[in-house]
Amino acid sequence: METSFLLPISRRDFVKMAGMAAGALACGAAGAPGQAEAGELSVSGEQIKYAGKNIPVLFSVDVCVAGGGPAGTAAAINAARNGARTVLLERGAALGGLAVLGCVYPFMDTHAPNSDTPYVAEVKERLRKKGIEPLDGVTGQTWHNPEVLALIYDEMCEEAGVEILYQSVLVDAVLSKGSIRACIIQTIAGLAAIRAKTFIDATGDAYLARAAGVPHERGYEKTGNNQPLSFRFEMGGIDVERLYQHVAVELQEDWCKSKLPYFEIAEAMHRKQRYKLEELMARGVASGEITQEEAEYMQAYTIIGKDGVMSMNCPEIPVRFSATDPISYSKAVTFGRKMMRHIASYLIRHLPGFEHAFISREAAMLGARESWRILGKHYLVEDDYHGQSRFPDAVCRTAWFIDAHGEKVSEKLPKGGFYEIPYRSLVAKEISNLIVAGRCISASFILQASMRIQPTCMSIGEAAGIAAAWGLKQGIPANEVSWDKLPENKRSYVSEGK
Repeated sequence: METSFLLPISRRDFVKMAGMAAGALACGAAGAPGQAEAGELSVSGEQIKYAGKNIPVLFSVDVCVAGGGPAGTAAAINAARNGARTVLLERGAALGGLAVLGCVYPFMDTHAPNSDTPYVAEVKERLRKKGIEPLDGVTGQTWHNPEVLALIYDEMCEEAGVEILYQSVLVDAVLSKGSIRACIIQTIAGLAAIRAKTFIDATGDAYLARAAGVPHERGYEKTGNNQPLSFRFEMGGIDVERLYQHVAVELQEDWCKSKLPYFEIAEAMHRKQRYKLEELMARGVASGEITQEEAEYMQAYTIIGKDGVMSMNCPEIPVRFSATDPISYSKAVTFGRKMMRHIASYLIRHLPGFEHAFISREAAMLGARESWRILGKHYLVEDDYHGQSRFPDAVCRTAWFIDAHGEKVSEKLPKGGFYEIPYRSLVAKEISNLIVAGRCISASFILQASMRIQPTCMSIGEAAGIAAAWGLKQGIPANEVSWDKLPENKRSYVSEGK
């Protein structure tokens, strides 16, 4: 039985689409992960023909954003607020990406002065209104609450008029003359298409960009390795007061400067920083209760609004498992789950405060710090970090240190120092109507290790949404938008120069 879908477009748009049925759309050459071949797609009423199948067009909009993580949600909301009809594709059942589905908590601080763009500041204020004070007054980290954050993102999208498609997996891109005409998605009802004038790739893995044939790279240029994956989880039943007494008072660990309810424990072997809990983990290796790989990295944060629960920033899965190989990635899930259980059991047996703890939640996705990155109009490199580069078309600033797990953990910039990220790193010359937002922008492996944190990705997404809407209003292709030519009151960030 053929599936029918409601077509949420105007009669005028429908007529435009039907008029295009006279000829099939030209598509680019095949490329990873698989572009539609020339002639495979044609418009016919409420459906399009793709790969020999008639599939429905769910939306025909101004802007389609792929990926509902920190960057994608920001992009969709800001595109819609600036007058663009916008649809947001999310493969899970909640917005927020790693911050919500991946248990990546809290948001790290950029360490750059005045780095909060309007959207970032608004998210923090909305957390406050929900009873979650995000700032501890010491670290600059944003201590959110995953479930509250997911609700906030839903509310912001609803207020802005963003259409969200949950459980929608990006499959392919359909091209015509250097632009994306439609993207193909897998929905709960089967294959469907989304038509848009401008697309924003916020998948984190540059999936839409790669499907469209944008040049890209992955891993460290010297070794080919990705940064190691993580498989985060939450533990409940923790006596946080007892834990604080043991770590901060008895062990005199002063690394975490904040006080309850904002409290963090950590250890990372083979780093310059020496942690008091390293001895605890080393004893576990000596006794055979945990492996050296499980002891290498352990970190946990209290979660505001969830008493007795901590977000576990571990295990760090060995680098031999790849974030860009589907078979290796899948094996990492199984391996990581075993690591998680070993670490949790060991802490329950030996860390004061964890005596009655239990695993209360596993992340719904692995934490990928780095996978694919596009090769855009401007390629950021490590010298941009150390040289504190400024750009007239900068969309944000950051000073988070070079945090390339397994390769290089660099010194921080001087207090007050920062570098900027230009709009040209969000676009490529090959596809005119595509903007890339988030950790997969055009940057080297080492530089990406600095810009990948969530507040920076949110600011990048914010600018991407604004630029997409602006370009459509002005009739300028997305990859030719000059961010510095937008009126200052329209920009989320204005470079101050050196």
